[in-house]
Amino acid sequence: MAEKKNEGFQSGAGLIRYFEEEEIKGPALDPKLVIYIGIAMAVIVELAKIFWPI
Repeated sequence: MAEKKNEGFQSGAGLIRYFEEEEIKGPALDPKLVIYIGIAMAVIVELAKIFWPI
């Protein structure tokens, strides 16, 4: 019988290698800041509809 090497779980090892090599190259933003910016933009749009109706 052919002997098998104990290689472990292949797909799990691939994911681990992927996450170890991950680098964040963009600016790091707090998730709360993104929500606040979205709310501020919605308020600005609604105020623009009131002050400059079409």
